[in-house]
Amino acid sequence: MSSGRFDHSKYKPFQPIGIKDRTWPDQVISEAPTWCSVDLRDGNQALIEPMSVVQKKKLFGLLVELGFKEIEVGFPAASQPDLDFVRSLIEENRVPEDVTIQVLTQARSELIQRTFESLKGARRAIVHVYNSTSIAQREKVFRTDKAGIIAIAVAGAEEVKRCAELQPETEWVFQYSPESFTGTEIDFAVEVCDAVNDVWNPTPDNPSIINVPSTVEMATPNIYADQVEWFCRHIKYRDSVIVSLHTHNDRSCAVGAAELAVMAGAQRVEGTLLGNGERTGNMDIVVMAMNLYSQGIDPKLDLHDMDRIVSVVRECTQIDVHPRQPYSGDLVFTAFSGSHQDAIKKCLDTYEEGSTWETAYLPIDPRDIGRTYQDVIRVNSQSGKGGVAYVLSNKFGFELPRWLQIEFSRVVQKVTEDSGQEIHPDEIWDLFNRHYLNNEKVLSLENFTIEKSEGRETFKAHLDYFGEDLSISGEGDGVLGAFVEALQQAIKIDFEIMEYGEHALGQGADAEAVTYIQIRCDGRRYSGVAISKDIIASSLNAFMGAVSQLLSEQRAAA
Repeated sequence: MSSGRFDHSKYKPFQPIGIKDRTWPDQVISEAPTWCSVDLRDGNQALIEPMSVVQKKKLFGLLVELGFKEIEVGFPAASQPDLDFVRSLIEENRVPEDVTIQVLTQARSELIQRTFESLKGARRAIVHVYNSTSIAQREKVFRTDKAGIIAIAVAGAEEVKRCAELQPETEWVFQYSPESFTGTEIDFAVEVCDAVNDVWNPTPDNPSIINVPSTVEMATPNIYADQVEWFCRHIKYRDSVIVSLHTHNDRSCAVGAAELAVMAGAQRVEGTLLGNGERTGNMDIVVMAMNLYSQGIDPKLDLHDMDRIVSVVRECTQIDVHPRQPYSGDLVFTAFSGSHQDAIKKCLDTYEEGSTWETAYLPIDPRDIGRTYQDVIRVNSQSGKGGVAYVLSNKFGFELPRWLQIEFSRVVQKVTEDSGQEIHPDEIWDLFNRHYLNNEKVLSLENFTIEKSEGRETFKAHLDYFGEDLSISGEGDGVLGAFVEALQQAIKIDFEIMEYGEHALGQGADAEAVTYIQIRCDGRRYSGVAISKDIIASSLNAFMGAVSQLLSEQRAAA
């Protein structure tokens, strides 16, 4: 059903490829493809404000640092800034020995000649020549037939070969793209590429690169994989051709299409850091590389400092990274959901350094790309006890027992529901501090003595009880038991200790102890927390914190 201008009937479904014995679904990627960054050319032409030479040099430096061995640096025959940048890389000796620069040119003689002039003095370079081959381009743009398209491609290939022979001091690699490969009849794409290779005569020792771009993503990734497998089966010189991919993200499947196409036989992948590119963007190399990494495969790129990568790319492109962008976004490892937080915390509690990573909701260890576990769990009104407990444990060292996790999470949730905002770790700590450690106590310990005789403890103390001095004395099997007995006799309230927990805060002789206590009176529960270098004082103060809650509530109700 259509409505006004929103009319689906004007579109036709993409027809599948006639390949019944496809093999790619049974393949598994076991090693990284050859990566080629096109940030400085394809990515640059997609910017509202193209990069300056200074920005390009900075981004080029990052790409080299990350481990890219092939980098497309521009379209020097079509742009003076691109030409200036290519010349600066060569003349300033900025290209490492193990890095090959790549330049793009249309299959036009004058552009090819200017391209080779821009590369004078280069040690090694890839000349990437292309012309459009799709049905739409042939019929509506160039208004020519298949023979005319082949003639353009062959003439370009011949000019590339001729110019390379005039500059033998450079090691040349030839690359050809049937632009809009996905919109080209598959058999015709093979025919054009074979005609180009007939000119270049590639060999296993000196292969050509044939790039099959998804210039516009037109179908599901499995269709692209079928196209690539069919193409790999039928092109001539297969053992002398490196099949390369260049996927765009029009259907939001650029990474998936590239992964399936590698399974279908492609050996090389072009893309950009973080997916910058025309329209919806190019394939995000960071995502595909990290996908391999998450499967235990060396991506052959060093992406350990993700925040720096994002910072440099943002500075050079003036484009922000979405907080949910895979691997690179600020929130990609962050859980707000209570059940997610609880699962993450339990997995991290049992994880042993160096063992296989198996953590709920986290496909990789965030630390591998420079993120901390403090980034993982953040708390808002959707969060539960696990998130609050995680924050207090990882940032402040408090290992809350489960009963206190439940109780305090309700306190936090009330604050977040009232504010409608996320609550930050320091705010959680301040709330915990005010609610338990530094809350107003109507009962506090002034001094005490302990005597032990025949396994029994005698406890005597002076307390501040609602601002007045209260002397107590009692016996028990332990100090806390004696204290409880003494207090119950003095204030005539019947209560019992329901929960008790303690642990050290930190390590070493100066480490403090923290104690958690919960008491019950008339069916209601009250909690106390205290810190002290003396474990007895910590226990007694935690107990008085819980009793103070009980006494304050009773006086308020009276």
